[in-house]
Amino acid sequence: MSTSIGKTVLAGGVEICRILNGMWQVSGAHGHVDPVKAADEMLLYYDAGLTTFDMADIYGPAEEIYGLFIKRLAKERGTEAVNKVQGFTKFVPRPGPMTKQVVESAIRESMKKMNVSKIDCVQFHWWDYSDSRYIDAMVHLMDLKSKGLIGEVSLTNFDTTRMKEMTDKGIILSSNQVQYSLIDTRPAVKMADFCLKHNIKLLTYGTLCGGLLSEKYLNQPEPKSRSELNTASLSKYKRMIDAWGGWRLFQELLNTLDTVAKEHHVSIANVATRYILDQPAVGGVIIGCRFGVPGCQHIDSNLKTFNLKLTNSDSEKIKSVIKRGNNLMSMIGDCGDEYR
Repeated sequence: MSTSIGKTVLAGGVEICRILNGMWQVSGAHGHVDPVKAADEMLLYYDAGLTTFDMADIYGPAEEIYGLFIKRLAKERGTEAVNKVQGFTKFVPRPGPMTKQVVESAIRESMKKMNVSKIDCVQFHWWDYSDSRYIDAMVHLMDLKSKGLIGEVSLTNFDTTRMKEMTDKGIILSSNQVQYSLIDTRPAVKMADFCLKHNIKLLTYGTLCGGLLSEKYLNQPEPKSRSELNTASLSKYKRMIDAWGGWRLFQELLNTLDTVAKEHHVSIANVATRYILDQPAVGGVIIGCRFGVPGCQHIDSNLKTFNLKLTNSDSEKIKSVIKRGNNLMSMIGDCGDEYR
């Protein structure tokens, strides 16, 4: 069966794949990464039609690896091929003065590392809401957009209250990158409605819980040791599962997903991804790429998500389990509150 790559267009006109290639996994918290091999492997994702890459200025060598990839792509295939790639990064400054010079210097540094003359999307993260200089940063990012250095001005891990504050000040937001999965459905509480009203896309991470939402953990004993939860993702999302309802309820969810997956001849990961892609306001799901790690390349599997159509019955089966979990909105707060 041929695959039609699902795409969406952000507010500023940048068209992206609805499955984005996440590069947190090269930051150092998931094991050693060879930059040259990682850049080489990015070509495989590109050739499969998965052309949107998500990184950050704090993800170790991620921007440099992307730059190596772009350089090789330009050399071997030309400018036209490079123009088919979308590179998203994040601006994650330490709290401090957000002058025009500070913001522009950081963006130009990312541009240099990424080997681009324009960043398709800059996603801004701020650690402390009590320091209102995040508004200054956003104003300067919008100015850089007007100068053609940025395609889309976006957020990562901001809550709905701060998003409203920005839009009320006339700042046009293209997207907000937040955690959203069958375990963590906080974006559905109020953020999704706000985003739909203001043409803001949700770009979601943690949708596969670092790989826990897969056949590998189906009917398996609860992993507890550091050797079992041996990546930053696994340990992070195992804590989310504990907060949501624990391993027993998680196993009920995995078994339900497995039943649905087998009916459609796909994987648990496909079902978990498709379910979130079908949620209102979701523009895309970010799936981590462990470049150069044997057995961790899931290109063909990811592509199957685009051909999957969940029925109402499928969705109801899944909802019947996830609604039994704890209310993470009341426990943690709105999206991003776990970082503050």
